Amino acid sequence: MSTRTTHPRDRIDGILLLDKPLGLSSNDALVRARRLLGARKAGHGGTLDPLATGLLPLLFGEATKFAHDSLEADKTYRAEILLGVATDTGDAEGQVLAECEPVRDEAAVREAVAGFVGEIEQVPPMHSALKRDGRPLYELARQGVVVDRAARRVTIFAIDVLRFAAPLLELRIRCSKGTYVRSLAMDLGERLGCGAHLRALRRERVGALDVADAVTLEALEALSLEARRARLLAPDALLASLPRIDLDAESAVRFAQGQKLRLRQPSPDGRVRVYAAGRLLGVGRRESDALLPHRLVSTAAPDTDEKGR
Repeated sequence: MSTRTTHPRDRIDGILLLDKPLGLSSNDALVRARRLLGARKAGHGGTLDPLATGLLPLLFGEATKFAHDSLEADKTYRAEILLGVATDTGDAEGQVLAECEPVRDEAAVREAVAGFVGEIEQVPPMHSALKRDGRPLYELARQGVVVDRAARRVTIFAIDVLRFAAPLLELRIRCSKGTYVRSLAMDLGERLGCGAHLRALRRERVGALDVADAVTLEALEALSLEARRARLLAPDALLASLPRIDLDAESAVRFAQGQKLRLRQPSPDGRVRVYAAGRLLGVGRRESDALLPHRLVSTAAPDTDEKGR
C-alpha cells in the first residue's frame, strides 16, 4: 500500500533509522524517506555504498545539526569476503584481476584477521566517495584514472570470525570512522597471499544506534503519515555519549542567546549536551569553569501537529 503525504514540506525534527536496501544509493534512500515523511529539511549521517545494506541514520530538521556526531561515531559491519579472487574495485562489481587457490587453513585465516586489530594504515580505494578536486574518486576510476591517495590511520577495535567455509569468510568488524571494509578485504587477501574481495557488506551499528531498530522503505511506505513520523527518534539520540548538563531557566535563556556561562563546579573539558526543563538546547563546550554554546537547536515550535517531537 502506498500513501503519499498530505503535508509535503512540514518541519520535522528527528532521526529515522533506515535499513537501506541493496542497490540504492544513500541519497536516493534519503529522497524517498523524506517524501514519505513530508519533511522540509533532511540529511544523512554517513553514506553507504549502493552494494551495502543496513543502518543508515536519516536526519530531519534540527537533527541535521548533529550529523557530525553520526559521522564521527564508531561503526559495526558484517562483511562477507571471497578469498582467492581479486577484483579491480575490491568488491563484487569489479573486473576479476587474478584468481588462485584460496587459503583453507582456518587457523591461518584467523591469525591473519587478528593481525588487523588495532591502529592500522589504510589507503582509500579508488572506487570510493572520497573526493579529489571536487570529484568523487569513483568517477575518476570509471574513466580509468588512478590518482595517489594518502594512507589514513584508522582503528579496528575488534574483528570476530562468524563463519569460515573456504572460499567464504564472514566477519563482524567494529571500527573507527573512515574505515574502508573493502580495503580491509583486499589487504587481508594480500596478507594471505591468495587475493580477496568484499562480496557483501551490512552496517549493523552506528555508535549506540542499532539496525535491529531500523525500518525498511517498504515497511515505512505501508504506514500512515502519523505512524511514519512516530518512528522518529528525538534529535539527541545521536548525542547519548556526551555528558549532560541541565540549566536553570535564566541560564537557559543566556545559553540560547549564544552567551558564555560560568559554572560553579569545574569538570573535564569537552563537548556536552545541554538541557533545560528536560528539553534539548543544543551542544556546548566545557572549558574549565565555563560553558560555551557550540550548536544550538531552534526553540520555535514545529509547524506540525506532532506531540513530543
